[in-house]
Amino acid sequence: MSRRAFLLGAGAAVTTLAGCTSTPAPRVAAAPLPVNTSIYASMYGPQPNELFPLPAVPYEKIEPRFYRQMVANPTGERPGALVVDTANHFLYLTYENGQAMRYGVGLGRAGFEWAGRGVIQYKRQWPRWTPPDEMVARQPELQPYSIANGGMEPGLMNPLGARALYIFQNGEDTLYRIHGSPEWWTIGKSVSSGCVRMINQDVIDLYNRVPNGTPIVVTSLSGAELEYAA
Repeated sequence: MSRRAFLLGAGAAVTTLAGCTSTPAPRVAAAPLPVNTSIYASMYGPQPNELFPLPAVPYEKIEPRFYRQMVANPTGERPGALVVDTANHFLYLTYENGQAMRYGVGLGRAGFEWAGRGVIQYKRQWPRWTPPDEMVARQPELQPYSIANGGMEPGLMNPLGARALYIFQNGEDTLYRIHGSPEWWTIGKSVSSGCVRMINQDVIDLYNRVPNGTPIVVTSLSGAELEYAA
């Protein structure tokens, strides 16, 4: 398989947070662009065959280090794991041979972060969004979408976006998700109520790569562990 096809998500799944609504993140040195930048127009282009056709993402307005790309694995985790680096707003899917697919993500603002180890219990395409009762109590305008009222219908403006991966720990729902978002400008920032948000095109790619039961760790990788050398 060519590198282009791999980045665009043609491969199969690897074998081996849920209040999520919309404060700047710390900066680290920018990663160099991959040599071939022409793939991004396709990678982040429109997806008309989705249940709700996705528009193109203006990727030129996003910091290039947050583009989907294969990198050296800095996590220390075995192949087939997901690692959310909260210090640098990256999500890694680890592969063999010391490699990892890296995605840019948006994270929870101060006071809403979650960290630890868990598993992706299950996944959903175009999920409903049901903000937890605690969020509805803080934001009464969300009452129409409460659990009691059945949540928000799927769609382009649904906060969970095109796909959602549900994080459980010790058999219990953490109420945190990895999910898509139409708000591409929030990638690399801390704005949501704790969930891990991705560009919709990226979360579709991730959804296709990971099976149910995939282990996940949400942690902070120090800058010393990450290399951005050209």
